[in-house]
Order: sequence, then C-alpha cells, then structure tokens
Amino acid sequence: MNTPLSKDDTRRQVLRILGEIAPEADTTSLRPDVSFRDQLDLDSMDFLNFVVALHKEFHIEIPEADYPKYMTLNGCLTQLSAARS
Repeated sequence: MNTPLSKDDTRRQVLRILGEIAPEADTTSLRPDVSFRDQLDLDSMDFLNFVVALHKEFHIEIPEADYPKYMTLNGCLTQLSAARS
C-alpha cells in the first residue's frame, strides 16, 4: 500500500502537474480558493488533461460529477486527501 503523502507533498505534485499542463503559467502565485481556469487560463481540454494526470499520479478514480471539486487548489487538496484516506 502507498504511504500517505503529506499535504505539502500532495500540493507540490498538484502544482507540478499544473505546470506540465500549462507550462507558461506561474503556479507559485496561485490563490488557493480561485479556479485554476480563471488563474491559469485553462480551457476545458487542459482541465480534462489535468484531471486525467491526477488520476494517473494518485491512482484514484475521479468521477466526472466530481470535476468541479478539483477546480481550485484547496478543493483539489481536500478531494485528494479524502480519496487517499
């Protein structure tokens, strides 16, 4: 079984994935409660790629109905924490 990641490790991985999806974006200045799409100018395909990358990285199922819960850094960290516990 995987060792649980700390919140900081999870945050770093999420930001790394965002940086791969939107390499021109400055992920260091993200506001944790504002939509990635608004801050990083992600289109729907970019966001879908982000969710797929989270699925692969964290080995979790993310139902389409839950996608909105992954649209902010805080939401993403909350969902990933709940999914891995």
